Amino acid sequence: MNYRKILGVAAVTIGFASISASASAATTSPWCSSGKPIKFAEIGWDSGKFFTEVARYVLEKGYGCKTETVNGSNSITLGAVATNDLQVFVEYWNGRTAAVETAAKEGKVKLVGDLVKGGSVEGFYVPAYVVQGDPKRNIKPVAAGLKAVSQLSSLSKVFPDPEDPSKGSILNCPIGWQCESDNSQKLKAYKLDSEYTNTHPGTGAAMDATIASAYERGKPIVYYYYQPSTLLAKYPSVRLDEPAYNAQCWKTINSSKDPNPCPSASPVTNLKVVVSAPFAEADPTTVDFLSKLSLPMSAVNQALASMGSTKADPRTLAVQYLKSNPQELATWVPADVAQKVEASISK
Repeated sequence: MNYRKILGVAAVTIGFASISASASAATTSPWCSSGKPIKFAEIGWDSGKFFTEVARYVLEKGYGCKTETVNGSNSITLGAVATNDLQVFVEYWNGRTAAVETAAKEGKVKLVGDLVKGGSVEGFYVPAYVVQGDPKRNIKPVAAGLKAVSQLSSLSKVFPDPEDPSKGSILNCPIGWQCESDNSQKLKAYKLDSEYTNTHPGTGAAMDATIASAYERGKPIVYYYYQPSTLLAKYPSVRLDEPAYNAQCWKTINSSKDPNPCPSASPVTNLKVVVSAPFAEADPTTVDFLSKLSLPMSAVNQALASMGSTKADPRTLAVQYLKSNPQELATWVPADVAQKVEASISK
């Protein structure tokens, strides 16, 4: 009897079985196969909504998952991921929220992926017409030399607070957002807190509406914002220079109550997906997809510009993106999953 031949055949058989099992594991979601829905946090800003719908569509059509979104403030929904009441929070700004960083260290959540290739950028902006003017709308520049946040101290009258004309106004984020507390510290660090009102909109929608209203009326405004975003994709803007990022100074700004913060720009931030640890352990297939989901900034801005100009909902834009970019989809999921997603789009 040729034992070497028998062993060889057995090895090949085992090898094929292993490959088959591996392929099955890579294309089947254990969580979804059990019938449980994947609960996503409902994100309050457009890029987060867009990414959430891209992820949900691929999971639903490619892996046969049931998904749903749950509304709530960032702090509530992020906390719910840590307790596995929700499974996924898409577009977390890495390193910005102490509670999330602590939850990750304690093993309650995992931070995966890199949603925007190259990271996100944030800061203080003014409309381009404030610096350059807009001849088509007969708008003259009111701060032609404005390039940096440091120049704002002498320009408070250019950006008056309507409720207190003795001061200027800088539009911050809504209270409860991480950027709100960071920006409040920055205003202290830049010595602008005595010359400008730290203005807080009630919601993200109110923040966007205030900025859009100023643009449509051609009025000067200084405001915080971030990329990728629908608003900056729609309205030509100038980001004001800040002092270079300084790791020690950033500690006096980010999640800090330091009474004497020192100046620092925000770091370029990787946008992560937060998943609950029990979900990650139970469903490595889904988490593998979420860890690979990544788009170039230009593609995200284009989608968000379309969202702003056509009022298309995030789900529609997600489907349009997947239809137009099969090469991106192919880098996120196995071929048979990609085929299922593409087939659902072509129906």
